[in-house]
Amino acid sequence: MTDYRAVGTLMPAAGADGLDPAVWRPVVSCLAGIWLDDYGRRGADAVEVSSAHFSYLFDLEAERLISAWGISRGRQGGERDKARMKGHPLGAGPLYHRGHAIPHTLGGAMDINLVPQRGSVNTGPFRHLEKEAVATPGALYFTYWQYAPERVTARRASQVPAFVDQGLLIPGETPKIRRHAN
Repeated sequence: MTDYRAVGTLMPAAGADGLDPAVWRPVVSCLAGIWLDDYGRRGADAVEVSSAHFSYLFDLEAERLISAWGISRGRQGGERDKARMKGHPLGAGPLYHRGHAIPHTLGGAMDINLVPQRGSVNTGPFRHLEKEAVATPGALYFTYWQYAPERVTARRASQVPAFVDQGLLIPGETPKIRRHAN
């Protein structure tokens, strides 16, 4: 698993205003460095994109998501654009869903936020931290998508992650970081 120990040393203290992005800036900088160091071994052309209070690291050359993060503002009540989701490619096979890097209930968008995710993970263990993030305004939620080197073909890199690290960081608490096989 990716080494997140440095994140624990940068966590805001209990009582810190987690809704203030400045509180999370050192943590986000550390996380982005961890992800890029790990993913960068594969020579990524990564860019940061922001949408609806969330940020995404995206590999332009491989056309795939590396990570997504943002501060929980509690439950977001907008309707899902089901027609738009249906139009998003689903080429990973019947075992996969169009998973959200940032949950829809937390305000995650479509397009860049959709990742091929095993249905058993998407509707199973992944939900626990998603629900806790929605219930904890001011917490920092993230996902880091990792791709196996053997999934790179001569034509292009795979869009299907091998693993995802999912994290929920709450001021004054130990980071909750889970790895899920995909």
